[in-house]
Amino acid sequence: LEEVGVDTYHHTLFEMLGNWSFGDYFKAEAIDWAWELLTDRYKLDKDRLYVTVFGGDQGDGLPADGEARAQWQKHMADDRILAADKKDNFWEMGETGPCGPCSEIHVDLRDDDERAKVDGRELVNMDHPQVIEVWNLVFMEFNRMADSSLVPLPNKHIDTGMGFERLAMALQGVKSNYDTDIFTPLLDAIAKASGKTYPGDDSQEAVAFRVIADHVRAVAFSIADGQLPSNTGAGYVIRRILRRAVRYGSSFLGMNEPFIHTLVDVLDDQMSGTFPEIKAQKGLIQQVIEQEEQSFLRTLASGMEKLAMATKQMKAGDELAGDLVFELYDTFGFPVDLTALIASEQDLKVDEAGFSALLEAQKNRSREAGKITADDWQVVEAHEGVTEFVGYDHTSAEVKLLRHREVTAKKKTFIQAVFDQSPFYPEGGGQVGDQGTLTSEDGVFHVLDTKKENNLIVHVLDKVPTSPSGTFQAKVHGGRRDDSARNHSATHLLHEALREVLGTHVEQKGSLVKPDGLRFDFSHFQKVTAEELAEIESKVQARILSNLPCGEHRDIPLAQAEEAGAMMLFGEKYGETVRMIEFGSSKELCGGIHVPATGAIGF
Repeated sequence: LEEVGVDTYHHTLFEMLGNWSFGDYFKAEAIDWAWELLTDRYKLDKDRLYVTVFGGDQGDGLPADGEARAQWQKHMADDRILAADKKDNFWEMGETGPCGPCSEIHVDLRDDDERAKVDGRELVNMDHPQVIEVWNLVFMEFNRMADSSLVPLPNKHIDTGMGFERLAMALQGVKSNYDTDIFTPLLDAIAKASGKTYPGDDSQEAVAFRVIADHVRAVAFSIADGQLPSNTGAGYVIRRILRRAVRYGSSFLGMNEPFIHTLVDVLDDQMSGTFPEIKAQKGLIQQVIEQEEQSFLRTLASGMEKLAMATKQMKAGDELAGDLVFELYDTFGFPVDLTALIASEQDLKVDEAGFSALLEAQKNRSREAGKITADDWQVVEAHEGVTEFVGYDHTSAEVKLLRHREVTAKKKTFIQAVFDQSPFYPEGGGQVGDQGTLTSEDGVFHVLDTKKENNLIVHVLDKVPTSPSGTFQAKVHGGRRDDSARNHSATHLLHEALREVLGTHVEQKGSLVKPDGLRFDFSHFQKVTAEELAEIESKVQARILSNLPCGEHRDIPLAQAEEAGAMMLFGEKYGETVRMIEFGSSKELCGGIHVPATGAIGF
């Protein structure tokens, strides 16, 4: 990320062109057709092209790729074919899996005077902004095994990638990706908004123009694809990118009011013909970006002021303390890489180790608060496999105790027990676990909670039976379960109503379903208005009054549920068969307990 905008040829989002062959054509055809496309069809100057080939690797026992070199010699002089090491010319998707040598095509876009001074061969793969790779031809012919050995694939494949922005740079005869018609409309819009002119050099002002033009593309497309900014995971990547753009606009273009969201109009004009999702989600994209801009601009000035005070007496080479970096992250919303960037502009370093230690300590405090210690399981009866859940059809059952153990959590001791089958619903899908009783000759034992671990239903008991062998009569607390079922079904109606009123970008991010209430967490870019809340409430009440029957589709193929339009949560993993719950037009994959019809939810 730190390179994007500082140089002129790396991006947070780029379009990849390419061609593939799965067991059909191989090196000769891939090389010949690439040459034909670039020189005959696109009319690139042959004298400006260089290629690299794999030079071999002793560790892997691989010779130089003489086949690729021989094929390229049919199109260019041998001194334009450069051997490179494994780092640049052997492509692997990971530690294991298909891999193979590759051949890169580079183009020299420098002026003739510059080319006369320095041979282009000396600048290939040397990070020169006008001597750049435009196409990589990957010859996948090996499989990397877990022991790092290479095994030839039964069939040979081609996988190539060509950067659209770099190709446009070469075809349009300009010196930078940002000088192409992909970026100039965005740069013009930034200039109009800021009242400044894009310098096109290495100044911080020019970098700010490039950062904003690049970052708005990545953020807009991510939001259009359903990924909203957040504080965790992929959402935090989007937030980091956008906050970097906001900071550059504020510090170097004087843009201290939200404006990046207005650039989506330019993207709409440019991209919607090919990517209709930009037009379809334009309103959402603009609203989300504007909200993010407003949020960060409120803390940016305060954070920058604190940083300025801290660095006032510092000199080049000094290091920002980890506790300051952590405070900027935790209190002011500065991603650590943003703090490092700002520090580097003053030739200062960042104590990233100190920051990481404080971040880890914060996580450890959270973990310690929920620390659990458990004794070994005491096996009563050997049993392999999962606990059979019979709770969809029964609220009582005769069960056998298989194992139990003593567990201490938050200074309280209780018993965990596993039975051969269970009518108790284990906590999941936001719904709390069932409570109830177990009755045997020893008396009555109370089930305080029910959870699921490794496909076993674990029952939390108040005490261990003195005679654990034999059978128990398990009975669910019916009233408590019914109350939870009402609230769980209500979350499905609420989810659908939220999407109808606020937009289809709304997605469940979490929930808590209890007998006495529910909480529903969802993604949205601004506070829900009173009018919207009233409309949501009205829609939910209408569905309750309609007394829609619950349609339970148990153990159906995932593909069938998808075809039926079932709501699925982004990032959730589903098995081959699923359970779908249907209330009218509401269809969701769900394992929870529900009412027989929506009228039972009540008001």
